Parts: sequence; C-alpha cells; structure tokens
Amino acid sequence: MAQRDYITREGWQALADELDYLWRTKRPHVVRALADAAAEGDRSENAEYIYRKKELREIDRRVRYLGRRIDELTAVAPRTDNPDQVFFGAWVDVVDADDSRHRYRIVGADETNAASGAISLHSPVARALLGKRAGDVVDVTLPDSHRELEIEAIHYAAPGAD
Repeated sequence: MAQRDYITREGWQALADELDYLWRTKRPHVVRALADAAAEGDRSENAEYIYRKKELREIDRRVRYLGRRIDELTAVAPRTDNPDQVFFGAWVDVVDADDSRHRYRIVGADETNAASGAISLHSPVARALLGKRAGDVVDVTLPDSHRELEIEAIHYAAPGAD
C-alpha cells in the first residue's frame, strides 16, 4: 500500500468545503448561465457561451481533483501527549542567526502557504524541527545555504486564539 499524505483536520475541512461549494453552488450557477448563453443562438461566435464552457471545464477539473485528493489524504489531529515537542500541526516560533523571528506551522503539502508560515511536513525546515523542543538549536540544510534556528516556543492551538 502506498504511503498516505497527511493534512491537518482544518486543512482537510477547507478542501472538503471547497469541493462542496464548487459542486453545490458554483457549478449549478455556471450551468444555468451556460444554458442561458446557449439559448441566445449561434454558439460559435457567442463569447458568453465560450467563456462559460471554459469555466465549467475548470470547475469540473477542480472537482475531480479535490474528490480524488480528499480520498488520498489522512487528516491528523495535533498530538496532545507531549506539547513541549514539535510534531505535525505545531506552530513553532524560531529565531535565526540574524535575530529574525519567524513562526512556522508544520502542515501537509496540500495546505502550505508561505504568507501564513504554513510549511510542508517534507520541507527541510520542518524536517529539522520535528521532534525538537523549545530551546533547541537546529541546523537546516537548504539547497543553496545553511541556517541555524533556535526554537523559542511551540504551540498546538493557534497563537492568539487562547
């Protein structure tokens, strides 16, 4: 059996919500607009018809992808047995050698987001942090550089959501 890909429960729910929205709300709206455009006559020069057909194909492609992907993913709850150690789903506050502070959350590949600090479980930074504790210094080998990060804090609830 192939190895399962992991995702946080929140990430899985976001994908499921997107699939539900596309299937129950967006697609029926586009189908109605497509039918209205088709009723206008000559489809070969009907820009609205051509646009809606393209939009429907994109929605159907995304629906197929999400349907398959959701079945392949394993939603994982954060570990609560050892909150002082970095595991999947943790928010980790680190400081680097330049005294720059960063907050990362270790998540599945499907929910990475650089702007929010959500990094893939398989990234070099996440691999270096996993299993470590606050106060530990980790060496991160990147494709073109090397970084040292000191772990300042570990959270399993969204920081600020206390």
